[in-house]
Amino acid sequence: QVQLAESGGGLVQAGGSLRLSCAASGRTFSSYAMGWFRQAPGKEREFVAAISWSGGSTVYRDSVKGRFTMSRDNAKNTVYLQMNSLKPEDTAVYYCAAAQRIRATIALDDYNYWGQGTQVTVSS
Repeated sequence: QVQLAESGGGLVQAGGSLRLSCAASGRTFSSYAMGWFRQAPGKEREFVAAISWSGGSTVYRDSVKGRFTMSRDNAKNTVYLQMNSLKPEDTAVYYCAAAQRIRATIALDDYNYWGQGTQVTVSS
């Protein structure tokens, strides 16, 4: 099993930046593709970004391309989401997830393990 713990959320003004971290423990971390999802109040959980097991490939939803960057450091068992030029519509609880596969995936159902989430609030 893999346990995930997000951190780094907070309150920022529109146009600001924030970096989320996800620390993993348990089963071999480097063998999993990783993803970030978010969920706003009253809305369904949606895909944000994903990265392959090696970190060589990344995928982003269109609305965050050019603003968000996902990375991973397998030696530290940690993945990151650097968020720049934040907008009020980015406000949500952000979840880290792990998929037992090599390639990055945007499909929520592909992910086997989930963190508890961290709140990101962007004021206008």
